[in-house]
Amino acid sequence: MNGESQLLAVYPGSFDPLHMGHVDIVRRAVRLFPQVLVAVLENTEKKPLFAPDERVELIRQTFSELPQVKVTSFSGLLVDFMRATGARVVLRGMRVVSDFEYEFQMALMNRRLCPEVETVFLTPQEEFSYLSSRLIKEIWALGGNIRGLVPPPVLAAMENLRGASR
Repeated sequence: MNGESQLLAVYPGSFDPLHMGHVDIVRRAVRLFPQVLVAVLENTEKKPLFAPDERVELIRQTFSELPQVKVTSFSGLLVDFMRATGARVVLRGMRVVSDFEYEFQMALMNRRLCPEVETVFLTPQEEFSYLSSRLIKEIWALGGNIRGLVPPPVLAAMENLRGASR
């Protein structure tokens, strides 16, 4: 592995939709790592609001001013994706204590499957600690105001979806 790939941090998730807690984690990560790869999981088990390619594009628009942030999609095991990219660090957001058990279990399993990969946990600003994509979708579906909870490109895309469904 070259030195560059060792400094690559991968932030995996469904990001459906990307919200300000995710944005905060990425902004924190670029202060720690020279390159952050936001990796959108293509999960065929879920019915997403946005297709993976739409999520990738919305994330690219959101971080267009940060050249050290790259975005792609993947499917399958995260550790296989990590090996394919040569990345050695997985970034995970930790919002509340209830996230800990699941995230810790995943980190240990990833370590078991790929010992050369480390998981780094970052916490968002307190003002974003209650956000989840599921909660944002619920508020939006019920006609609630999500302005300030999602970045502008995502807000515009969700408003377009709402307009198209009328």
